[in-house]
Amino acid sequence: MIKRLACPICKKPAHEKYLPFCSKRCADADLGHWLADDYAIPGEPVPVEPDDPSAQD
Repeated sequence: MIKRLACPICKKPAHEKYLPFCSKRCADADLGHWLADDYAIPGEPVPVEPDDPSAQD
C-alpha cells in the first residue's frame, strides 16, 4: 500500500512537481517560515561572543 503524502502547509495531497508540497504557493509559504526564523533545527546552544571585546560583564 502506497501512502499519499499530505502537504505540510495545507494538508492537501502533495503534487509530484512540488514535493512534499501541493503547489508553489505552499512551497513559498514554507520558505517564508524558514526565512522568518519560524522553524529551527534543534541542537546544542552556541555560545554568543560579544561583538566588542572590551564589553565584558
